[in-house]
Amino acid sequence: MRADLVSPSSAHLSYAIRDIVKFGDLVRQHGVEITWENIGDPIAKGEKVAPWIRAILHEVVDRDESWGYCPTEGFLEVREALAGHVNARAGVRVSAADIIFFNGVADAVAKVYGFLSPHARVIGPSPAYSTHSSAESAHCALPHLTYDLDPENGWLPDITDLRRKVEKNPSIAGILLINPNNPTGAVYPVRVLEQIVALAREFGLFLVADEIYIHMVYPGEDTVHLSEVAGDVPAIVMRGISKELPWPGSRCGWIEVLNRSVDQNFSAYVDSLVAAKRLEVCSTSGPQLAVPRIFGDSRYPGHLTARAGMYAERAREAHERLSPIPGITMHRAQSAFYMTVLFDHGALNGTNSLHIEDRGLRELVQRQSKGVAPDWRFVYHLLASTGICVVPLTGFYTPHPGFRFTLLEADDTKRAWMLRNLAAAVTEYLESGKKVA
Repeated sequence: MRADLVSPSSAHLSYAIRDIVKFGDLVRQHGVEITWENIGDPIAKGEKVAPWIRAILHEVVDRDESWGYCPTEGFLEVREALAGHVNARAGVRVSAADIIFFNGVADAVAKVYGFLSPHARVIGPSPAYSTHSSAESAHCALPHLTYDLDPENGWLPDITDLRRKVEKNPSIAGILLINPNNPTGAVYPVRVLEQIVALAREFGLFLVADEIYIHMVYPGEDTVHLSEVAGDVPAIVMRGISKELPWPGSRCGWIEVLNRSVDQNFSAYVDSLVAAKRLEVCSTSGPQLAVPRIFGDSRYPGHLTARAGMYAERAREAHERLSPIPGITMHRAQSAFYMTVLFDHGALNGTNSLHIEDRGLRELVQRQSKGVAPDWRFVYHLLASTGICVVPLTGFYTPHPGFRFTLLEADDTKRAWMLRNLAAAVTEYLESGKKVA
């Protein structure tokens, strides 16, 4: 070609959650049945949407508006309803003009970073959720800037580390927080949120809060929406229905803009997001119209409580099965449907292995494992040996080796099988390294 077609930003696009599927498909070609524990799709793992929610969707389909375009920012009636939900809480007040719809939170992420000045950086947590870290890296064609989540402190943000990096790097214009957190399952207490807000206020930064799991906090755990503690700090809060209904195929998400009028520069930036969305005409219509009807239904609070309780029990089940294994550190999740396992320092020494019966698979794993991070090597061995597909933790932009798996399997027998075999594989893999050493 007469011109280079590849953007330098493409080198920063990585999504370990789906990247591992390529290898899983190769393993499947050798006759191994794959148990996909890599991606957060409740529907694919057997969860059924409540009949009363389905009934509301049928009603929405009968509305002519659900079949056509909607205003770029979203239907006014829907945005007014969502603003009402925000204003029902203590804290920052918003109007319908502060609610903007996107085709899922991933679309919002792409716009929020894609239309940010390439000289303005948003520092995010590590481990990082790949959609955020890749989009932030790609917008400036530089490595993602991160602050540490402390595995010794329940994966909570290391505020000292965050402050130090903000002070050292004047290009940082914003702070990303993911609460509840993916991939760790941690929930941030109010004091931590207030510390991050105070830091943003001190340095004149805006906040980006991914709250996609905010209504899936387990019983007994405590956090708040960012709007309740943001005060006068400008912020963008990302929300959606893919996880809490659940309806991941709806591609329906939105942002809540907090304190837009406080800063003219921030307001102009939000205007640019709307302008970018206008080029796409609008986001999905039908799912939008369903949102206020579902959120306003008297059965919805009970629906959320029941699902949070269900996943809390599965988290307890997983923690009891895996946490006693020597050589790993594991915090019980406090929200959502993921668990993260951290390999202890020195547990992986490059000689660890799992028994793989098929010679062709053994050779495939050997080829694939050359030059990769230690936890990627474990994931390849696990797939070939058991068919269980998890995500290596270093794929979430962190130096900590480990892996993330889901709590989504709706079949109790199959979930128990998965946890039993996962625990056995981790034990065998760690013990094999001791024998060689």
